[in-house]
Amino acid sequence: MRRREFIALLGGAAAAWPLVAHAQRRAIPVIGFLNSASPGPMTPFVAAFLQSLSEAGYVEGRNVTIDYRWAEGHYDRLPELAADLVGRQVAVIVATGGGIATAAAKAATATIPIVFSSGTDPVQAGFVASLNRPGGNVTGVHLFISGLDPKKLELLRELVPQASSMGVLFNPQNPDIQTRLTGVQQAARAVGQQIHIMYASSEAELDTGFAALAQGRVGALLVGSDPFFNSRRDQIVALAAHHTIPAIYEGRQYALAGGLISYGTNLADGYRQVGIYTGRVLKGESPADLPIVQPTKFELVINLNTAKALGLEVPPTLLARADEVIE
Repeated sequence: MRRREFIALLGGAAAAWPLVAHAQRRAIPVIGFLNSASPGPMTPFVAAFLQSLSEAGYVEGRNVTIDYRWAEGHYDRLPELAADLVGRQVAVIVATGGGIATAAAKAATATIPIVFSSGTDPVQAGFVASLNRPGGNVTGVHLFISGLDPKKLELLRELVPQASSMGVLFNPQNPDIQTRLTGVQQAARAVGQQIHIMYASSEAELDTGFAALAQGRVGALLVGSDPFFNSRRDQIVALAAHHTIPAIYEGRQYALAGGLISYGTNLADGYRQVGIYTGRVLKGESPADLPIVQPTKFELVINLNTAKALGLEVPPTLLARADEVIE
């Protein structure tokens, strides 16, 4: 090859390199991560998602980009955040932090794949056609959270049998509120338990609500499952301790933070499954063909240190059934 031809060839290749690099950058898929809560308290769950995503072959910052959108407990922001992700033409939307996030994502797009993690019944909510064959662009994990309230009430009665009245804390902004309310009221009537419903959707309302419960001498409290409550986990546990109110919570993260007792699904496992499904979608599988995942195991965690601080003696039968005892 002549020198002039070689230089011309080299120059053409050099000019093409930026175009190739640009094309490679554009080829990296972008995941839109939509969550109704705040990032801090959700760190262990996001870590579980990223771990399973990496096991599927996608590592953030290497061969996949993740755009995070947090509603910080302000559920009315979710439609705008979901629309923003759609406008950025992400490859898949991961909708976590309750059915309200899934609803916002589904309303924003009928074409971009959505993988959710939620306690809302996805069929009843209209997210999917069926559990085995979701159809459409949505699939994910149904954590079966709302249906556990009657069981939590039963466990709380076993732990604090002397409580003549119990409080129930709900977020009125939660889309499942009416179903949850009906379920816990029916369960209370069935066993003759008097309950007081408390609503809170802000930090200030949590403070005043707990003060009202203490003033009303409520003997125990069931804290309803809710993304906003998860993001204010430490505040809720501290308020229960301050007012010496025995309380049962959604998951073990509350017990680890000092909560008395928790019963529910393993949220980290749910987020891990979301990571697995996200990886499969990125590899070309259709959400329509990925069955909804449902947990088969529920964890009972008891914090004995908190029980002692409250002057409670945990029944041996309850301790024997616990999956984890914190001492």
